[in-house]
Amino acid sequence: MKLEAKWDKVFPQSDKIDHKKVTFVNHYGITIAADVYMPKNLGDKKVAALAVSGPFGAVKEQSSGLYAQTMAEKGFITVAFDPSFTGESGGEPRNTASVDINTEDFMAAVDFLGTLPNVDREKIGIIGICGWGGMGLSATAMDHRVKAVAVASMYDMSRSIGKGYKDAYTAADRQAVLDLVAKQRWATVDRGGVPVGDYHEHPVIDGKVISGEVHMLPETLPADADAVTKQFFDYYRTERGYHQRAINSNGMWNDTIQQSFFNFELLDHINEIAPRPVLMIAGFDAHFLYYSQDAYDEIKEQGNVELMIIPGANHVDLYDRVDIFPGVA
Repeated sequence: MKLEAKWDKVFPQSDKIDHKKVTFVNHYGITIAADVYMPKNLGDKKVAALAVSGPFGAVKEQSSGLYAQTMAEKGFITVAFDPSFTGESGGEPRNTASVDINTEDFMAAVDFLGTLPNVDREKIGIIGICGWGGMGLSATAMDHRVKAVAVASMYDMSRSIGKGYKDAYTAADRQAVLDLVAKQRWATVDRGGVPVGDYHEHPVIDGKVISGEVHMLPETLPADADAVTKQFFDYYRTERGYHQRAINSNGMWNDTIQQSFFNFELLDHINEIAPRPVLMIAGFDAHFLYYSQDAYDEIKEQGNVELMIIPGANHVDLYDRVDIFPGVA
């Protein structure tokens, strides 16, 4: 595995922290590439630590790295990692995802943090952004070593892929998507196991499944683009957030990614996170705000969850606009 040696993040390097690139191996034998951010001059002091990943389709050089560096400036030891099959991390085929394996990636990051001499093993938490918010909640529910979890602009990818936007899929829509994926899987077999790109979640319009795009986002923003496409384009396809290794910046997902998510619910056991604290942060204008609201409702009776809604913010604003977070800027 060859890791890029130069600083190639979409944000400037802080002079308040020490940074290094590392690798560790998850329980499926996949090598994970990551960045460690540490406060300077720790000496023998043991401090709290955070494992950070997301958004879904992004790499550690984007939002997760910014979160990790910012929290290191606040005194945490942090690790921002590329999930399996993505960015500089290992795993084949490329540009795919798995409910199980990517949840394990978070737990492997906890393993790694626990080996660092300055990390207090009793103070390790998770930050998950976008689709990795759902993975982070799932990992926290099953891994009692994680003492707290925060998610920003959380997507429940199993619900999104398996039920569509605002749960709009009918039973017939679900079957139509699975029919398409079945055909695409046979096509992969016939190509000798080489997948091609497609959407990770398929719109269904009048019973027709939409697929077959070249990139997740167009190279040029259409004049009639909807508001959500404009938000993602403004991050992933401009200097603000573009990175050549990110799926959402410069590529497509594996065309059979849906099968891992269709029948496996990420958030079924999040009420078991209690009594450990949960912080959910979402923009008031985010198109998937309802995911955070529903997850909050699921666990609020435990008394350990806070839902922070940022006025005037959309989904993508929480990727990099640290100025809008209370107490961070």
